[in-house]
Amino acid sequence: MHAQRAYLDYNASAPLLETARAAMLAALDAGGNASSVHAEGRAARRLIEEARGVVAALVGGVAEHVVFTSGASEAASMLTSPDWRMGRAPLRLERLFVAASDHPCLLDGGRFAPENVHRLPVGRDGLLDPETVRAVLAKNAIAGKSLVAIHAANNETGVIQPIAEIASVAKQAGALFALDAVQAAGRIPLDIADLGADFLILSAHKIGGPKGAGALVAASGLVMPEPLVRGGGQEKGHRGGTENVAAIAGFGAAAREAARAVDLMDGVRALRDEAERAIREIAPHATIFGAAAPRLANTSFFAVPGLKAETAQIGFDLAGIALSAGSACSSGKVGPSHVLAAMGHGEEASALRLSLGLATEVGDIERFATALRGIVARGAGQDIRAA
Repeated sequence: MHAQRAYLDYNASAPLLETARAAMLAALDAGGNASSVHAEGRAARRLIEEARGVVAALVGGVAEHVVFTSGASEAASMLTSPDWRMGRAPLRLERLFVAASDHPCLLDGGRFAPENVHRLPVGRDGLLDPETVRAVLAKNAIAGKSLVAIHAANNETGVIQPIAEIASVAKQAGALFALDAVQAAGRIPLDIADLGADFLILSAHKIGGPKGAGALVAASGLVMPEPLVRGGGQEKGHRGGTENVAAIAGFGAAAREAARAVDLMDGVRALRDEAERAIREIAPHATIFGAAAPRLANTSFFAVPGLKAETAQIGFDLAGIALSAGSACSSGKVGPSHVLAAMGHGEEASALRLSLGLATEVGDIERFATALRGIVARGAGQDIRAA
């Protein structure tokens, strides 16, 4: 095992930031239940509310409209339920619209009946066409009883959707609009009002916070999904259970860093572009998916003809380089990427994903290029574990 490894898998999980670690340790030392009225409880509550304000600021939201959850998947599950509430009145949604390339936490349709989940097609570049979305909604949406839920940026390709345009189309159809901003946070500017989103989904560990913390951010408190977890009325009744103060504090610290990171993405893009130059030089017939579309500065999803991604991933790991064969959430599955299939690249089953962060260095890209050269030279499809 290499003493020093190159970590190029930030879209799966960003390394824990020192500031987040420090905030978590301080919260653990503080103790106290945030629902208690004594001094220790009030101290825990202050940590939560401070984090709530920072997370809200990251996306131009209002602190009182942030609901902390156990992660982005829980927030997505809240949204993809037909049971909602408008003020005190129950509201039953009847249609859910998701992008065919969405993360599985949205794509699976939650608690909606399968026949009421409509998949919005993406083009070969991975982009949703607002006019195609308009046509699908015109045929299938029920005004006031529909939800459009899509990703802001794809976790595999990094392709950034035309968010504001899709939001406008959704509103014209009388649908609520929810945005999975998990991969976008800290990488592109996000403002919930400017984007036209009714809800945003966030994850702590994608921005350098701890695993097991996420948030649902609402544009207002008028219309909200019914809680999945009921109990002591925490999170204003939207999510029961004693709050994980340490994880929330770490989330807040990471969100503060993420707000500053957006302005530093040019340096990350330069490293990503250097990696892609190396890919094209070493494997001229390689495909870089979504390269013609707007993409996150840190992401490259590529395939080399004849090279098995799962096998190549092992080779990179042995060379001291961490990257993904597609989404980490799907790493246990055998078969083509649903994202590539949605883009019309179903035959391109074997793709590798590089995803970089602010801590990525030129030397990491050089090590990646050296390893890729060796893997390709040993022969596409060869069992590199024996090499």
